[in-house]
Amino acid sequence: MSAPLVRLRGITKDYPKVATGTDRLRTLAALMFRREEFPHFRALDGVDLEVHPGESVGLIGENGAGKSTLLKIIAGVARPSRGTVEVRGRVSALLELGSGFHPEYTGRENIYLSLAMMGQGRRHARASVDAIIDFADIGEQIDEPIKHYSSGMVVRLGFAVVTALRPELLITDEVLAVGDESFQKKCVQWLEQYLQGGGTLLLVSHSMFHVQTLCRKAMWIHHGKPKLFGTSFDVTREYLTYHEEKRRSEETRPAPPAGNLPRIESAWIERGEGELLSTFRAGDTLLLQGVVYEPDARPPVILFGIGRADGTPVFGSTSSDAGFVPVAAGERRFSVAVRFERLGLLPGKYRIRLHVLDPEGLRLCDTWEHEFVVTGETRDFGMVRLEHRWEAGRGRKP
Repeated sequence: MSAPLVRLRGITKDYPKVATGTDRLRTLAALMFRREEFPHFRALDGVDLEVHPGESVGLIGENGAGKSTLLKIIAGVARPSRGTVEVRGRVSALLELGSGFHPEYTGRENIYLSLAMMGQGRRHARASVDAIIDFADIGEQIDEPIKHYSSGMVVRLGFAVVTALRPELLITDEVLAVGDESFQKKCVQWLEQYLQGGGTLLLVSHSMFHVQTLCRKAMWIHHGKPKLFGTSFDVTREYLTYHEEKRRSEETRPAPPAGNLPRIESAWIERGEGELLSTFRAGDTLLLQGVVYEPDARPPVILFGIGRADGTPVFGSTSSDAGFVPVAAGERRFSVAVRFERLGLLPGKYRIRLHVLDPEGLRLCDTWEHEFVVTGETRDFGMVRLEHRWEAGRGRKP
């Protein structure tokens, strides 16, 4: 494997706290007397990362997690408090809106300025200007001062300049979150071509769709620390699951049945036949099994339910509705199994519940629940995959 374009080791970034007068005085004293300890906020804590030529890596996390700070350190805009940074090759960074543009200069003048700062000669700049202006598509305002531009127009111009430079490493921070839909599509198409041509991308985005579309790998940064690094589908799935669980309201499990009532003695899930697992791929066979106790030796009613990690219900059913009677499995015990062929759940984290009711199906007596994960690579939306096919339409209403 070729040497990495970016190598980070133990990157830590502290910002001094100056919220109060006391903090300001303590920080000033620490700086004057070269003390290492001062009131600070730790934006990044021990981040390691390697990015090789041709790779595309998405950085995801909540606001304030440290993503933008990490990009600034890689771009050379900020210095780490501790750790080492190695960056090779020609780098272009689209970070804060308007960074690198002079507000008093026109858009056209800023194009020449940006190209000159990147080492482009006058002749090459002249050959590139028309293509840049065409990509930015901001009309006659290209000859207006940048300070009169909207945030979307600034991003258009900044991204258009990058298309002419074609850097070895492109660093972007929420660029695709600004601008209209048509410009976003144009940017995504250019980024796909850039990556196909061997370009390397570091992308910060809150859009998991864009991360899955453009990035093969992803790093989830949580409170300044790397929480997970891997394929973009795996990392974004875990990140979305985290938010589902965060939104999930408090749930209370029913207390164990008191007295001589039906209860669940054991329950488990399998893949196929006999393989105890909690991770399944979309399309696998999932088998829910259970053994229940019924004090009067009468077959109880069984209910199951599947929901997302945030509590959103997906599907449920009862044995009585299906006309199924649990099978006797010893004295006052009954066994039951529910088979899900070709599991149609989309990738994510789920909860499966098994409930036992009295033989009349009127009283809920006991509950068992278990978390499981469905893996796979897909950009479909929702919770389940419905069988469907695309075909030519009639072209008119009936």
